[in-house]
Amino acid sequence: MATITGSAVLITGGNRGIGRGLVEEALSRGAERVYVGTREPLANPDARVTPLALDVTDAAQLRRAVDEVASLDVLVNNAGIALYDDLNDRSVLERHLAVNLFGTYDVTRAFLPLLLRSRGAIVNNLSVNGLAPLPLIPAYSVSKAAAFSLTQSLRALLAERGVRVHAVLTGPVDTDMSRGIDAPKASAESVARAIFDGVEKDEEDIFPDPLSESLAEGWRGGVAKALELQLADLSAAHRATS
Repeated sequence: MATITGSAVLITGGNRGIGRGLVEEALSRGAERVYVGTREPLANPDARVTPLALDVTDAAQLRRAVDEVASLDVLVNNAGIALYDDLNDRSVLERHLAVNLFGTYDVTRAFLPLLLRSRGAIVNNLSVNGLAPLPLIPAYSVSKAAAFSLTQSLRALLAERGVRVHAVLTGPVDTDMSRGIDAPKASAESVARAIFDGVEKDEEDIFPDPLSESLAEGWRGGVAKALELQLADLSAAHRATS
């Protein structure tokens, strides 16, 4: 179980929306160091904040960011994109996968040695659209479904190595990304609080807003979660005997 107080936290996409809320929430909970990965310059008056120039699709920037982080307890993969499309343009799908799937994968792999050393936590900010697509943004939904599967796989593979992996399944949040969606939206600040609450309570799957929370009980007691746990046990048993 990860505790934010006294920890070193890295948040990608930390300059606005949920990311900015997570930065402020980590500071308010007493994080010792908050690394903030952004594509644009970031100014924060708190001396505990260390900005990192980090486009998650840029391998060179990622290597430089790793060199700047001395230790790490909690990695929050928050950077993402959501574009309106109709799946007629493959390049739009590829762009979503590059950021939302492979960006999460690459950042996780890059910082995994530090997380193994600290027996820390990975927190992947996903979406309820990883469970069911929103046809207004189908490429986004596809990428989040893939990132959710990646999260579940990492969870099973890293459990025996002491690293916890959390999936955050957000509903509509009042950010620039969801500006065009006409639905009740939670504030970024309340979602950030709920995410770190879930991490500190050791919840594998975190439902941080009213819409997603309405799905939590059904998910946790449902056949899909039961199958995930069953297959994880099967994989662990296979690795133990091979």
